[in-house]
Amino acid sequence: MTDNQEPTIFVEGGDEYELFASDDKTVYLLRFKTESLTVPLRDEQLEAFLKEYDTVKKAYPNYGPDQRLAQIWDQGGYSWLAMEATGDGES
Repeated sequence: MTDNQEPTIFVEGGDEYELFASDDKTVYLLRFKTESLTVPLRDEQLEAFLKEYDTVKKAYPNYGPDQRLAQIWDQGGYSWLAMEATGDGES
C-alpha cells in the first residue's frame, strides 16, 4: 500500500465508531472501537459503503457520528466483514 492509500485521515467518529480515509480517498477504514473490529473498505465495498453513508446522512441529518456509523455497521453486515478480515470468521 502506498502512503496516499493509508487510511489515516479522520473523517468522523465518536465513542464507539471511527471512520478514516486515505489521502486519495480510495481506501477507508471503519472501526468499531467497543469490539476492537476494523473493516478496510476499497473498490466495490467502498462504493457500496459511501452510497449507504450518503443515504444515512441525508435520511437522518440529526444523527451524530456514532449513530450514523452504527446504523451502517448493523445494516451493512460490517461485523461479518471485520471478522473475515481478521480471520476470525468461520469457513
